[in-house]
Amino acid sequence: MRVIVTVVEKITSEAHIDIPDGLNKSTIRQHIVDRYNTGEMQTEMNIFQVDFESISPRIVQEQSDAKSA
Repeated sequence: MRVIVTVVEKITSEAHIDIPDGLNKSTIRQHIVDRYNTGEMQTEMNIFQVDFESISPRIVQEQSDAKSA
């Protein structure tokens, strides 16, 4: 029997980054989004927390079983 198991987890990552001084709230947000979208923050991201959401199995029929029957 072949089973495909799907696990859904919520991963919270955290990065400690330096940004220029004197930016307002919306500029800070845009600066962070831009860095994230360009991939600059990937090396600085650390998994902070993982929350289990769900697990579900799905039974699949193998083709070799169907041919040999």
